[in-house]
Amino acid sequence: MNTKLKIAFGCYFLSAMISILLGLVYLFSPKIMPYHLVAIGIKWEDLQPQFQLMFLLFLKGGGAGALSVGVSLIIMLFIPFRNGESWSRWAIPVVGLTGSLPLLYIVLRVLFQTPASPPWPLLVFGILLLVLGFFLSSDLGKPLNNE
Repeated sequence: MNTKLKIAFGCYFLSAMISILLGLVYLFSPKIMPYHLVAIGIKWEDLQPQFQLMFLLFLKGGGAGALSVGVSLIIMLFIPFRNGESWSRWAIPVVGLTGSLPLLYIVLRVLFQTPASPPWPLLVFGILLLVLGFFLSSDLGKPLNNE
């Protein structure tokens, strides 16, 4: 791999690790995040048990999705990308952005329509890493291993 591809690999890897980290935090959290409580304007203990369950299941569903995207990116990085398979140049950012952009929309709605302050900068950073990785690895028509 040339220097551009090594940097692209690093960008993709870091983005995948952000996704995995967020996924694990959300998947294993015993209650919703503090900013969620600010958004709904109520204490966790004051929520009825069925609402606690539903909020927690939504949180865990989002965490499972983020974890799945991150693990998928890692697999694509360490197998097809490192093996020079050119389809991985498109697949990695497509999978990453398909998982990240809808989440960014949701997070920005929470940010602008509630008093809560969700962790949007980390999400934007992960998306920028995916875009940068794509541009660094996107010499169209050239196989990854012939550079």
